[in-house]
Amino acid sequence: MFTNINPMDKRSAAQYSPLALAYLGDGIYELNVREHLLLKANKSNGKLHTEALRYVSASAQAAFCNKILEILTEEELAVFKRGRNSNATPHKNSDVGEYKAATGLETLIGYLYLSGQNDRLSEIFNLIFSEDNT
Repeated sequence: MFTNINPMDKRSAAQYSPLALAYLGDGIYELNVREHLLLKANKSNGKLHTEALRYVSASAQAAFCNKILEILTEEELAVFKRGRNSNATPHKNSDVGEYKAATGLETLIGYLYLSGQNDRLSEIFNLIFSEDNT
């Protein structure tokens, strides 16, 4: 996992809108999925992309939320809920509940990254990838 070279304090990071944090979190999430898959096996980019779809869809991210919600602190849960309850507009064929949960997850990831909580990010990603035996 890479490290934010310009972390800010938690309060400053929390001042960003949930959708701005989700925007950043989406990129952090995608990069971690790609790194995880690449390090598992040296495969063609087409196969890696196909495998990545198991992680990056709204339904997959919503399922991962169920894995991590019980370990979140009060502060992290509040950030997650800010993202989940934001005005994010789901794609045409997306389930609204899944999309909102995925946005909450991305918001949390963006917040943790922006505030330099890299150990906590690693813990969450390890939990997300924990059942990956392929």
